[in-house]
Amino acid sequence: MTSPAQQRNPAAATVDRAAYVAVLVFPVLILAGGAAGYFFAPTVQQASGWTNTLLGLVMFGMGLTLRPLDFALVAKRPVPILVGVAAQYIVMPLLALLVCWILQLPPELAAGVILVGCAPGGTASNVVSFLARGDVAVSVTMTSISTLLAPLLTPLLTLWLAGQYMPLDGASMAMSIVTIVLVPVVAGILVRLVLSRFVERLLPILPWLSVLGIAAIVAIVVSGSADRIIQAGLLVLLAVAIHNVLGYTLGYLIGRFTGQPVPVRRATAVEVGMQNSGLAAGLAAQYMSPLAALPGAVFSVWHNMSGAVFALLCRGPMLAPPRALVLPRTTTPLATAPDAASPLNVAPRRPARSTPSLARVRAQPVTPFFPRIPVRQFMTGLSMPVWKCR
Repeated sequence: MTSPAQQRNPAAATVDRAAYVAVLVFPVLILAGGAAGYFFAPTVQQASGWTNTLLGLVMFGMGLTLRPLDFALVAKRPVPILVGVAAQYIVMPLLALLVCWILQLPPELAAGVILVGCAPGGTASNVVSFLARGDVAVSVTMTSISTLLAPLLTPLLTLWLAGQYMPLDGASMAMSIVTIVLVPVVAGILVRLVLSRFVERLLPILPWLSVLGIAAIVAIVVSGSADRIIQAGLLVLLAVAIHNVLGYTLGYLIGRFTGQPVPVRRATAVEVGMQNSGLAAGLAAQYMSPLAALPGAVFSVWHNMSGAVFALLCRGPMLAPPRALVLPRTTTPLATAPDAASPLNVAPRRPARSTPSLARVRAQPVTPFFPRIPVRQFMTGLSMPVWKCR
């Protein structure tokens, strides 16, 4: 059932559903990349040297969607931002360690899961926060701050928690994150400041370019461990699912215990639960092993699907067909005798009960889940939360 605001603003409802379609299409594209990496492993493996370049392009696209206004929110509303970022780098790494201990993961898989937990927030979290009616401005700022802190915190936490499973070069990892994350993001912000009008025209297609880059990274990662993916796939999927769901749950509870309103709780839950798994997969492939990169590849698919489910649960029956209107039964008492003072000297009658006819029920419009969406509005739906819905 569409909300009154959406009935008054059909364009907003169209963009809303377009964003839903985009979030649901993302896992399909990433699954296609994984399938290509598995079935054409020798051919895809030849592009393994392009992983860092693809990650840099994805981060540059993220920088193009940011503005200085996103960082100014830290001074205006520091508590929810600091709570979310702290939860991002405390809850998810510890949850990853707990999952590895419970499932007794092999060393390579355990190191990969921990690296996913130590990664910054994912760019898709902003869209999921919008769909879940969360505070989009807070979500964007959390993602921006956690990404800028990644060169310091991601290698430090990974070395501390995953160093027991395999030897790691924390300094080299930090320099790589600076090169493929910090520099492209800052460059994207500067380009948008200089060429703002030109960049705004590109914003609708930037998310699709980013997801294509992540799909290519997943294909390269899967091609490196294609011979072991069957025996490790189900175990990795179980670890990723537990890690992600616990992240949503604890993120929401942290927002509640710190006294944040419901929109901020939802944004915090999404930001904590969704990770930059493309970055984790690329770093694992470069500094760990192809098998250690598999959790990041699986997380890329899983967190988009779980994010769409989380948004549906938050919105409730918004997309359900409208129900037939049933009027309440009248309780007007029936007079026991005519009123002599009445000019008509007639007892009042019980009002006839009004029930909707079958034709009336059938005549009510039903909004489909996937309406016909123009291509431009469909592609705009994903970028709308970042640069319009403030």
